Amino acid sequence: MKRRAFLATGAATLAGGCTALGSGGGDYDIGMTSMAFEPATLEVEVGTTVVWQNTNSRAHTVTAYEEGIPDGAEYFATGGFDSEAAAREQWYENGDGNLFGGETFSYTVEVPGTYEYFCIPHEGGGMVGTIEAIE
Repeated sequence: MKRRAFLATGAATLAGGCTALGSGGGDYDIGMTSMAFEPATLEVEVGTTVVWQNTNSRAHTVTAYEEGIPDGAEYFATGGFDSEAAAREQWYENGDGNLFGGETFSYTVEVPGTYEYFCIPHEGGGMVGTIEAIE
């Protein structure tokens, strides 16, 4: 993990303000610990490409809640699945959609609103996140 990105993520978390406007530096916007997305909430402008990086040794997914993205927004999930059901099914059957340590996933937010997402294997442990896309 890049030191600058680590410090930016840690500072936001320690300050209690897990919200940021863009990354402002580093190679990714959202990191992944063993059981959390950091920051848990990210505020960006519409048109921003958000980059997640697995900053941990555990395998993770980035999977949108189908009912948790704005109307008209394109669905997103690691593995390129077209629906939450397909992402869950393929992960449980084949382990598809995992990001391993150091790997990244990106998604461009094109519609204003709230985007809720989760990690399939760690959803039960509370590994969920939110992107707030503003105009």
